[in-house]
Amino acid sequence: MTIDTTEDLFVAGLKRAYYTEQRLVDALEGLEGTSSSEELQDGFAEHREETRTHIDRIEQVFDRLDTEAEAEEDPVIEGMIEAHEEFMSKEPSDEAINRFNIAAGQKAEHYEIATYGNLIPMADQIGVDDAADTLEETLREEQDELDTLSEYGEQFDYDELEA
Repeated sequence: MTIDTTEDLFVAGLKRAYYTEQRLVDALEGLEGTSSSEELQDGFAEHREETRTHIDRIEQVFDRLDTEAEAEEDPVIEGMIEAHEEFMSKEPSDEAINRFNIAAGQKAEHYEIATYGNLIPMADQIGVDDAADTLEETLREEQDELDTLSEYGEQFDYDELEA
């Protein structure tokens, strides 16, 4: 597919966002499963369900464009998942895993915020305002999740890592 227009660029970005959200459903399950903090486990489980809603919204945007919902691999999210797997292979302590998982979640949220922050003005420019509104709703949820993870990070007790 050649990318010659803003609409082409928008669709390409939407395909990567679709891929990212699909991969994050599994990744969030992994973060939940490796975290020893019940609060973190619950947070990752809740966000996984919210991520499924994000997938549905992207499919709605594809429908509005009369374009088949198609995922295109995103090497950024693959790199984040690979980094988590590599970290886990080092057999870290439970507390180190919890802190790493918070950071991994924050990184993913920053990436998704950047993704949606770029897609929304393109949707406006190509005249699919309802799609922009749908993506804006997802962007707000991603920002809220980043705030939640940041609060977890601020409350983290680093002294437990030194024990």
